[in-house]
Amino acid sequence: MPIKVQNDLPARAVLESENIFVMDEKRAISQDIRPLQILILNLMPVKEETETQLLRALSNTPLQVDCSFLMLSTHISKNTSASHINKFYVPFSEIRRQRFDGMIITGAPVENLEYEKVNYWEELTTIMEWSSTHVHSTFHICWGAQAALYHHYGIPKYQRDRKLSGIYRHKVLHHRLPLVRGLDDYVMAPHSRYTEVRREDIEQHPELKILIESREAGVFLVIREDGSQIFLQGHPEYDRMTLNNEYQRDLQKGLNPELPCNYYEEDDPCSRPVLSWRNLSNTLYANWLNYYVYQTTPYVLEEG
Repeated sequence: MPIKVQNDLPARAVLESENIFVMDEKRAISQDIRPLQILILNLMPVKEETETQLLRALSNTPLQVDCSFLMLSTHISKNTSASHINKFYVPFSEIRRQRFDGMIITGAPVENLEYEKVNYWEELTTIMEWSSTHVHSTFHICWGAQAALYHHYGIPKYQRDRKLSGIYRHKVLHHRLPLVRGLDDYVMAPHSRYTEVRREDIEQHPELKILIESREAGVFLVIREDGSQIFLQGHPEYDRMTLNNEYQRDLQKGLNPELPCNYYEEDDPCSRPVLSWRNLSNTLYANWLNYYVYQTTPYVLEEG
């Protein structure tokens, strides 16, 4: 699938080096089709890394996707330059009257805080509420999924005894649903979090269905029955080295982290991690774009 981005977005060079079809604005304008309009609220601290990961994950269907990046006005990023944010991101005030085919809300490193103590919680809940009426289908990732389940359904999060970090085996529960079509019975996926949402709380809401879960890592993938909301408590978009970088960062901070589970060959942190979840990531995002966005979204997106 061609991903349409601004001509000089740094992620473009990385994706093109991986032989991923990235279409510039000039070429996209000349095509007589309507690209899917996808809005990405990137709450991760290192914005450029997450941009590349998500654009890579969205690049595996024949559809043309026009990605816009949304910034928060109530939070200043400490790990991404202001020039990058100002050049490639738009504030909510500029797009709040627009409608989008799809939206992605990422995780954020604030999970040890109560939701209401996150300094941008009010703005985030405003955006999540807006997404219910202005976005055809919204895909929430990790803390973004926990926050949305709490905001929309009152589902709490729980603190784990220790950080969940590594690659875990998951069982696919409902193969007939389009979101998990093409997946094997069991899939491997990365996790990196201190908190969790639990099956028993989700089951109190009959409109929600758990599609994938793990004995060790718990609930992984949840969908609202109409496909308008998807909640993913994990990080299939992660690169091969992302967990390694997090582990090394925590070592340097003196946090004495445990080795990510099932990640390094023979648990040797000097070895190159095995990439075992790329097919899961590609399939999930392709299925979301095809079955829950492209197949059902209206051709004309009106403002409102």
